Amino acid sequence: MGVSLGNSPSECRLVTENSVTKPENNAIIARNSENLWHPLTCGLTVMAYTTAQLLEILDQEMRASCQGKRVLLSMDERLNDPVISMAFGDKMSNVYAYREFREQIHEYQRQHQVSGLIWRTCTFQEDSISYPELHNQLIALEKDKETLQAAKPSVLNFWRTQTQALKLWLVGKDQQPITPEFVEQLAQEAEWAELDATKTELYLGLCWGNPQECRYQWAMPDSGCRRIIAAPDEPSAIKI
Repeated sequence: MGVSLGNSPSECRLVTENSVTKPENNAIIARNSENLWHPLTCGLTVMAYTTAQLLEILDQEMRASCQGKRVLLSMDERLNDPVISMAFGDKMSNVYAYREFREQIHEYQRQHQVSGLIWRTCTFQEDSISYPELHNQLIALEKDKETLQAAKPSVLNFWRTQTQALKLWLVGKDQQPITPEFVEQLAQEAEWAELDATKTELYLGLCWGNPQECRYQWAMPDSGCRRIIAAPDEPSAIKI
């Protein structure tokens, strides 16, 4: 059971299995694990979906797509190439169906200002820090970027404390050793920071621009993320 707004802001009603009907048009349809229609995709506006709930819905939809239960359009309708259509078959249609459903989730985020951030906990050498990070299946709202920026000082303080006895390396085509002073210079240019860790290495991301695009090379220079490794000696070959 969910709650849905009616035709006016003051009208609110409960949405149950019986009150939600299948659309007659070609709108994207999604069902949850109990085979009920998601009100989100049936022209109804569900109140108070949280970030966690949207991620749960996306996870259900992704699993359904992988199982071949979401075919939006045939490959012939998507790609005007019979060779490609024959090669990919329904698998590509499943991908399109999930991507278009995810776009509806993103529009719901914008309309209802549902954050795309999750909170991660990074643990290194028995010390931990929790910080916000954009989930890769959601979009960042303007307020989300402000949250990322507000967490930058605490992330950098954790990095400084944990890396005093470690060597620093800037990630690129060839990893090059750098100084703490150079890291501080890069940190001043970044809008937010993020962390990751293994048992012996700590990774710092110094990011700017669009949180959804900062990890892609094509987004440079408007968006980007410089990666730094702190390690006891030369860093491992782990890709970050």
